[in-house]
Amino acid sequence: MKVAISVPDSIFHEAEVLASALNKSRSQLYAEALAGFVRSHGAHNITERINAVCARESTALEPAFAAAQFTALTRETW
Repeated sequence: MKVAISVPDSIFHEAEVLASALNKSRSQLYAEALAGFVRSHGAHNITERINAVCARESTALEPAFAAAQFTALTRETW
């Protein structure tokens, strides 16, 4: 898909230099950068990472502390 975007001149010039150094087209550089941004900032990805940390940490916690933590989180409005 073809799109038109606006970026600050300084970022455009830096991207041009980088694309040239990596021997990539401008379109390929922007597409790869956008794909990486979307992957790292997607809500699902963030939720998965938080859940993984909570699961890993909860197994190391004292059962009473884990229960209290769960109780406190269920009262939060998301």
